[in-house]
Amino acid sequence: MGLCGGCSKRELPTPTESVLRIAQRNEPATLDPQLATLPDEFFILRAVSEGLVTPNPDGGTPLPGVAERWESSADGLTWTFHLRANAKWSNGDPVTSRDFAFTVARAHTPGSLSPKTALFQNVEATGSLDAHTFIVRLRRPDDGFLALAASGPWLPVHAPTVTRHGAQWTRPGHFVGNGPFTLAEWLPNQRITVIRNPAYWNADAVKLEAMQFLAFDSSDTEERAFRAGQIDVSMTVPFAKLESYRQSSPTLMHTVPLHETRYIALNVTRPPLNDVRVRRALSLALDRRVLVEKVMKGGQRPAYAFASPGLGGYQPAAQLTEDATEARRLLAEAGFPGGKGFPALELTTWGAGNLVLEAIQQRWRTELGITVSIIQREAHTHLVSLAKGDYALGYATAIPDYDSPLDVLQRLVSGDPGNYPQWRNPSYDRLVSTGDLTGAEQVLLDELPLIPLYYNNRNYLLRPGVRGWREDALWTRFYQNVRFGEK
Repeated sequence: MGLCGGCSKRELPTPTESVLRIAQRNEPATLDPQLATLPDEFFILRAVSEGLVTPNPDGGTPLPGVAERWESSADGLTWTFHLRANAKWSNGDPVTSRDFAFTVARAHTPGSLSPKTALFQNVEATGSLDAHTFIVRLRRPDDGFLALAASGPWLPVHAPTVTRHGAQWTRPGHFVGNGPFTLAEWLPNQRITVIRNPAYWNADAVKLEAMQFLAFDSSDTEERAFRAGQIDVSMTVPFAKLESYRQSSPTLMHTVPLHETRYIALNVTRPPLNDVRVRRALSLALDRRVLVEKVMKGGQRPAYAFASPGLGGYQPAAQLTEDATEARRLLAEAGFPGGKGFPALELTTWGAGNLVLEAIQQRWRTELGITVSIIQREAHTHLVSLAKGDYALGYATAIPDYDSPLDVLQRLVSGDPGNYPQWRNPSYDRLVSTGDLTGAEQVLLDELPLIPLYYNNRNYLLRPGVRGWREDALWTRFYQNVRFGEK
């Protein structure tokens, strides 16, 4: 996918004070919002697409997007969204209720390839009174539905474009979006350029001429590029440079606490990980506080539960403990005293968390006497392997699509695409389906098909003079009103 044919110099401006340059770590596998899974994909999709409602950068109730207002029925089952008459696609077509009905159908239809079908399962039907009145009928009331409708997978697609171009509709020259920017260039593993969309209904709030998402393979290379003035926003800050920036350049470094859980998925279909005693031993042997305070040093928080505290107001009741002596006892009880006879296992990752994983590798070797090797894969390949169960131990991240603990805990339900451990527990499934999330998490922590490690932060560098840059705890970025200037 290269530069779109016919793009003019006006459409692809040279880097100036009106072009924001943003570091990008993982190459997007797709820019189809119903197929996307990586934050890196939604960084771009949020620039070129807009949903019925959008996340609120201050948290709380989502803000109007394509829908300027909405109401729900007294029983909470019917939601009516009133779309803006001046909302348009980048090709000039009006954005209509039919576009949203098409979007929900392609994600919700049986046999859909969407990895986020769970976000549409509560939709019983959609309809419209007219081109600008979209109706959603739910199977059961959901106080979090508005937040769900603001999630990335609910971003609309232009039905005629998808129908005409099939899987190629996301290519430059084909892409039609309804966001503040539109896709102009995609050079794989180099850069993706989006340009200001003059058809956007709120175009006056778009202050930048363009944004470029520039590919970097490590935090060290992007940090050097930042110091050289080649990027304006970094993806991360190298662990080794965190303290230096805190001390010498505190105005350059920014931190966003995230509702993201980093964890190790355990493939419970593979011996010896099919033995809960082994899984518990691996978890008990860790020292999470040492991981975040001595290894990462970036303000991350130890994770003693799976769902992040504060996510949708949730506070986990069940908590993991740590006890290396008990870990050794359980491993011996499982038939591996002192680690003898324990098979060599591989712990796969996508190029992130190497220092953390090396510390865990050493901890397991010292405390349990077992050998684990670390294998690095490309991000999309790693995700595909996790989904297929083609791994033993896998470093993974749980990033909620919307502000609810249900979104995270739902991923461990039997058969869910996000159930990387291939775990099945009818009691857990029932508790999640009835909304008993506290009970569900207790079962999860008793059985431990995964090992929570820490709740993540995003530490990043921002060029002085960039104004209006905002992010939230769900990795959402807000591009309207971002600009360069002294005030």
